[in-house]
Amino acid sequence: MGDSKEAGAEAPPAGATARGGLSLLSQGESEEPSAQGSALFLGGSEVKSRAVVKYSSAPPRAAFARLEEKTDLKLPPANWLRESAKLGPAGTTILGTSKKSKPFSSFGMAYDFIDSVGNDVDVVSDSENIKKLLKIPYSKSHVSMAVHRVGRTLLLDELDIQELFMRSSQTGDWTWLKEFYQRLIDQKWQRKKKSKEHWYQKAILSKFLYYSINGDGAAQPVPSAAEQRESSSSDQTGDSDGASWPAPFEMPSPVSEDPSASSQGLKNDFVRNILWTFEDIHMLVGSNMPIFGGGRYPAVSLRLRDNNKPINVLTGIDYWLDNLICNVPELVMCFHVNGIVQKYEMIKTEEIPNLENSNFSTKVIKDIAQNILSFLKSNCTKEGHTYWLFKASGSDIVKLYDLTTLCEETEDKYQNPFTMPVAILLYKVACNMMMKKNQNKKHYGTIRTLLLNCVKLLDKSRHPQIIASANYMLSELFQLDEPKKEENSESPLNENSDESYSEEEEEMPDSDENGSYCTSSDPPDDNKAVAIIKSVGELSVPEKYKSIHQIRPSCAFPVCHDTEERCRLVLSYVLEGLKSVDSSIKKESDLPAADPSTPIPLKYEDESARGGPEGLEKQMALFLDKMGSLQKGNCSSQSGMTPGSWQHKMKLQLILKSSKAYYVLSDAAMSLQKYGRALRYIKLALQSHDTYCCLCTNMLSEVLLFLSQYLTLCGDIQLMLAQNANNRAAHLEEFNYQTKEDQEILHSLHRESSCQGFAWATDLSTDLESQLSVSCKCYEAANEILQFSDLKSQNPEHYVQVLKRMGNIRNEIGVFYMNQAAALQSERVVSKSVSTAEQQLWKKSFSCFEKGIHNFESIDDATNAALLLCNTGRLMRICAQAHCGAGDEFKREFSPEEGLYYNKAVDYYLKALRSLGTRDRHPAVWDSVNWELSTTYFTMATLQQDYAPLSRKAQEQIEKEVSEAMMKSLKYCDVDSASARQPLCQYRAATIHHRLASMYHSCLRNQVGDEYLRKQHRVLADLHYGQAGRLFQLLKDTPCELLRVQLERVAFAEFQMSSQNSNVGKLKTLSGALDIMVRTKHAFQLIRKELVEELGQPKSEEPTPVADSAPGLNREEVLKLLGIFESRLAFLLLQSIRLLSPAKKKTSNNVEEDVALKTNKHIYSQLLRATANKNTSLLERIDVLVHLLDQLARGSAVQ
Repeated sequence: MGDSKEAGAEAPPAGATARGGLSLLSQGESEEPSAQGSALFLGGSEVKSRAVVKYSSAPPRAAFARLEEKTDLKLPPANWLRESAKLGPAGTTILGTSKKSKPFSSFGMAYDFIDSVGNDVDVVSDSENIKKLLKIPYSKSHVSMAVHRVGRTLLLDELDIQELFMRSSQTGDWTWLKEFYQRLIDQKWQRKKKSKEHWYQKAILSKFLYYSINGDGAAQPVPSAAEQRESSSSDQTGDSDGASWPAPFEMPSPVSEDPSASSQGLKNDFVRNILWTFEDIHMLVGSNMPIFGGGRYPAVSLRLRDNNKPINVLTGIDYWLDNLICNVPELVMCFHVNGIVQKYEMIKTEEIPNLENSNFSTKVIKDIAQNILSFLKSNCTKEGHTYWLFKASGSDIVKLYDLTTLCEETEDKYQNPFTMPVAILLYKVACNMMMKKNQNKKHYGTIRTLLLNCVKLLDKSRHPQIIASANYMLSELFQLDEPKKEENSESPLNENSDESYSEEEEEMPDSDENGSYCTSSDPPDDNKAVAIIKSVGELSVPEKYKSIHQIRPSCAFPVCHDTEERCRLVLSYVLEGLKSVDSSIKKESDLPAADPSTPIPLKYEDESARGGPEGLEKQMALFLDKMGSLQKGNCSSQSGMTPGSWQHKMKLQLILKSSKAYYVLSDAAMSLQKYGRALRYIKLALQSHDTYCCLCTNMLSEVLLFLSQYLTLCGDIQLMLAQNANNRAAHLEEFNYQTKEDQEILHSLHRESSCQGFAWATDLSTDLESQLSVSCKCYEAANEILQFSDLKSQNPEHYVQVLKRMGNIRNEIGVFYMNQAAALQSERVVSKSVSTAEQQLWKKSFSCFEKGIHNFESIDDATNAALLLCNTGRLMRICAQAHCGAGDEFKREFSPEEGLYYNKAVDYYLKALRSLGTRDRHPAVWDSVNWELSTTYFTMATLQQDYAPLSRKAQEQIEKEVSEAMMKSLKYCDVDSASARQPLCQYRAATIHHRLASMYHSCLRNQVGDEYLRKQHRVLADLHYGQAGRLFQLLKDTPCELLRVQLERVAFAEFQMSSQNSNVGKLKTLSGALDIMVRTKHAFQLIRKELVEELGQPKSEEPTPVADSAPGLNREEVLKLLGIFESRLAFLLLQSIRLLSPAKKKTSNNVEEDVALKTNKHIYSQLLRATANKNTSLLERIDVLVHLLDQLARGSAVQ
């Protein structure tokens, strides 16, 4: 067919149409619907009509030739039934001599204008069918039409009962309908032959039209006998065989192999396809009416009338509707008598309803059209069903039957030949909507209904491709990658759609407000009719059926409340699609035998058989080799599918969809912490992908990205399983469970592949090291895939995530090996040297940390890189600790190996700080690294101080190194920032000051000679003792440490006093020492508080040792320190009394000294009495001391 457009005559100038005139749109106007259309005004009432030609195969209109009078139309013109340049390729069709329209003509139009079907258009049909329906109240002729619903659209086709029953007699098809017809409608049915008059009228009309196009009124030589036979046979063939009804089950290969093909009578044979709007009814109409034009008549229709027979109403309606549909403003009528031309008459389209003997009301025609459409839309409710609109000849009753329901009552429900065209149309409309699915999701409910009805109509064994494709589209309706937040929000998918109704919709009683469709008084066949119009006269009543014009809304798109429900729906459609594909390839008995050389993976596989991490390396190498071969386009299918066939393409799409669904299910299970279930789903996803890889001839980068994502998730799951080993039994149970649906999908996958390509990644191991190794290999494989093509640069976010996970898993493995090394170290005998196993674990751990640091640094993740550097520093400290145990404990010295590893640890901690840059980047990590660095320096200094390497270094050098290390530890110990670690920092700082003070105190005692150094050490010792006391005083749980520091300060004062000669100096030093003693009151109050709390505990808890019940208080240490404190206080008081006694002789400060002497004597006597009583409890002794210190404080204040 051609594709030229044609749209009636030129429109007259604006305002040229008077009242009662008909204004028509020209071709220059847009073919898209507009607000303004053609309008016909008659008797004050308005009938609106607008016609837009959507397609035309006719050549430019040729001017018609006015025949001379007395031209004999019985004689054929020379060009009769011959092709002509003026007529174009569809010449015989234009001149009305072609065979009549086929029973599937509406489907042909629907296929060509699929955008209009289901939504914009109310009716699709041949113009002859439209005219026949609108003439029902005026005509006694029978009406027999097939009606189908697709969305909001009704498809109308002539159902030629005579032709059907003739076929039934020959082939046995349609027997059920013939029996039904004879039993309930016409028991004496017999084929009615057409009269000779019919053939005569048809012949002279054809010859008239050819004369008109030829332009020569003279009769031409008659064609040869062969040509006459040809024309005769064409006429007869056109009538007898023209319907070309297809036999049930006949499906030519083009249709079965390609759902988009339109054959088997589904071709659009019309010269014009017109979008006709009549009032509020939108119709897609096919027309073959010849239109002539040129000169003063731009567009006219030609009619031949017998002058002896007046025009009746039926003919007038026919002419008027033809001109309206084709947008033709005028009618040229040629009158003849016995085939001899008499005259011509020109009639305007708007004048046709007022012709003599042919008067009719256009308003009534409008009412009839609206009522018939309402009646059909209200009762033809089920998509996929074939309805039969029937009116017997001479009857006033119109009945509507559901032939699909009647057919299903027979043995074979596929006896209905409309089944296949309807199914294909449903499929094509759904396909068309799917193309626009992203623009308007509210149609999802309609698409789903169309596809479900399509699948329901088809025989699975005969139409596997369409069924597989429909199921794939059904699975595509459900968005697997929807953001979770949208699941509970308002969405277009959750809205009811007027265009969506269920294929399982129950019949609802029809409304009977204005029109009655059925009555008990009618003949007994009414129980088979869906609806009945009791009298055709009802159709002329305005808005008789208006109340039920609206389509009843039914089920909308199913609302999936969670991800699993949505994925399960997708998988159910995928499974049906796979079954259809598999059934078209081979029978189950033809499946390839299992390969005996391929081991079946067991659920409990021996780790030693797999070789643990070493075996993984080999499997990874095989996997990467396979991925490389995919880039070269290798393809292997066990079932024997041909690459490029529809089975091959469809199975690839279905398998890819199943892998996506299983991936989403796995991700959802992961978020619910159902790790066994997550591993099962990701295993199925990877098995699907493995099969896809076996079938695919050209791996798309998008599919490679999916695989990288699947392996990344698999790595996450294996890591979580490793970290949740305590719940292993529950995870194993979830992993081994499998639904029947999953088994069937897996069975379909096994037809193509062994599905073992990713077995190394999806086994549920019982060994922690193996799980961590598998997780690491998954991430490495995901990273390798990103390197195959340009995926790394195309998906930077995913690439960063993979590298982060690689860094994280390498940190986990490094920590695992480090902890194993620490455990071996703790089990080792102290005197033994470092074992080879420990050293191997150190190397493995260090290697993992190093690779992880490289991963994080490559993506500029300074924070995580700092954490791994910190862990490497911890590993170095463990190495240092391992070397401290070698040798005799009594002769132990700080070894060079220890120093080496501690210095390496310091280097890694400093690198971590440099990686972070400033504390603002990540305060918590910064503080953690600082603390570890401080701890390393402190440990190194403490070991050097406690196990001084005197055999290798001088005492002064050791003291210098200890002092430097302690000061560095103090530098990285933040005591001022408020945090959870602040008390620890304060304790560490206090301990450092205490140790430094003790060291300088010791140096001062042991040093002889250099007075400058002695003075410097004295100042430093006093400074550090003061700092230690201040910091310990801030802490509420270190009373013993505070007491020990204060006692050492008193000892330091005593040491200073021993080197003093004057009584005044000694008395001053002694006063300072007593003042220190007074300040220990805070420590005793803390000890007393803890003792009281300990005594106040319930007796049931007392069987545990006191030290355990009060972990912050060591009773033995308290008793020891208390004894020392009492003896030193007694000594100081005694020395004070001795120094104050000779001072009485002096004249100055006699009163004050007397008071001090008296107070000290009183306190001294009380102290001696208290220490003499051995039965005094610890709490009582502390109470006494606190009381004495209060007195001493008051005495000092008096002084």
